Amino acid sequence: LIVSCEGVDASYGQIQVLFNVDLEVGDGEMLALLGTNGAGKSTVLRVVAGLMKPQNGRVLFEGEDITNLDPVDRVKRA
Repeated sequence: LIVSCEGVDASYGQIQVLFNVDLEVGDGEMLALLGTNGAGKSTVLRVVAGLMKPQNGRVLFEGEDITNLDPVDRVKRA
């Protein structure tokens, strides 16, 4: 797996917008995030990119936990 999220919860203040999100993107795969406005698509990407910290869960890059790395350090891993 290249990137995965395991049990990610995320909130904007008191409003929780992601609930237990799991996703996996393997080598050579593409993933489409589909949903209505406000469904959490951009929030998932913000968590994966390190622009937002999840309340629960973790983000992995090639099996390494990168949940607590800032965006610059995440790019350095690639």
